[in-house]
Amino acid sequence: MSIHRQLVSLRGKHPLFNALLFSVSLIILALFFFASPSLVDRRSGSILTVSSNLNVSSGANLLVGDESQRQKISSRSSSRRLSSARKVEGDEEPPLKGPYSLGMKISNWDEQRAAWLARNPKFPNYIKGKPRIMLVTGSQPTPCENPVGDHYLLKSIKNKIDYCRLHNIEIFYNMAHLDAVMSGFWAKLPLLRKMMLSHPEVEWIWWMDSDAMFTDMVFEVPIEKYKDYNAVFHGWDELVYNKKSWIGLNTGSFLIRNCQWTLDLLDTLAPMGPKGKVRDEAGKILTRTLNGRPEFEADDQSAMIYLLVTQRDKWGDKVYLESSYYLHGYWVILVDKYEEMIEKYHPGLGDDRWPFVTHFVGCKPCGKGTDYAAQRCIKQMERAYNFADDQILQMYGFQHKRLGSWRVKRIRNETDRPLDFQDRLKLLRRSPPVSLSSV
Repeated sequence: MSIHRQLVSLRGKHPLFNALLFSVSLIILALFFFASPSLVDRRSGSILTVSSNLNVSSGANLLVGDESQRQKISSRSSSRRLSSARKVEGDEEPPLKGPYSLGMKISNWDEQRAAWLARNPKFPNYIKGKPRIMLVTGSQPTPCENPVGDHYLLKSIKNKIDYCRLHNIEIFYNMAHLDAVMSGFWAKLPLLRKMMLSHPEVEWIWWMDSDAMFTDMVFEVPIEKYKDYNAVFHGWDELVYNKKSWIGLNTGSFLIRNCQWTLDLLDTLAPMGPKGKVRDEAGKILTRTLNGRPEFEADDQSAMIYLLVTQRDKWGDKVYLESSYYLHGYWVILVDKYEEMIEKYHPGLGDDRWPFVTHFVGCKPCGKGTDYAAQRCIKQMERAYNFADDQILQMYGFQHKRLGSWRVKRIRNETDRPLDFQDRLKLLRRSPPVSLSSV
């Protein structure tokens, strides 16, 4: 006789066996329910027929609710799962206690820095009369959501390395979030402060977004022009001070001097940056104050304009708004004109004839959501990169077959006297690398 038949025969003959079987069934059923939070609401006891990735508080609400309600619940659940993942990785964020600050208050940085420079003459902040400059840029610590984004981040940093190598500019590439609450637009603030305090030998810190590229490899920032200023932004006095426009300046590419004034500026901007309620409330103030600004969380660009508009006497005298060349060039008005620029003009101009920097504002190559069609952004970033790269390749006798192609062609013949050659842009051996002997 099979085991099944034996159990069936016992079930009818022995009451104790019947009670035992009933108890085991209840235990199995209870374990099943409590191990499946997607199937039971522990507070209401309602059985739900929903996906296991939804954490619901009321079965009745979900069953009779509309689609938008389910989407809200799913969104909150996703946020909780992401939060749990961060905690597992040791990346949890402590709650803010009082106004946010970037670190210990420093009030005598100019004195500290001057004393350090005097003690360390091998690390001067000026070399042959030129201030030492460090370009700071970076990208997120995780792979891009859009697979092609990592490729264009690589091209972007290669482009920056090329320019810095030609012009004796130091470069620092960051992939770490130094402060979890200062995410997004604001991640640059703690990084810039850290660079200033860690590199007293650097006179100017130059921030550039990862989606910005040098497109004039010959042009140099006229740094002597800013000897009486502590910050340089691409922008216009009329738009900032008179029209209070939220796009009166751009913070995708700017320079700040390593000094006490700049530390004070960063300290003043920082309290608007912590993500969450603080940043949301600050965004409302910025939208009310600045013309044309949509309603969204506070960003560093709007915050900078806000300070200039509301505290001009304190900050305005040391901020230079530059519009004579493209420290930031909006890609939409530039990239389709590259062929015309090549035909009519030459590198070294830096303005609308041959833009110094082309900035792909709104493209977000690393993410999936963009303000422009993704394919359009990728196509034009490729053209911008090749437009700049041709200025590098010509030093070695090559150029791209066309701006939209990664393929290259030879543009000069080899000779048995290569050292007699000087490239047409005179970038090859433009200046010797900086060394202690040249100080």
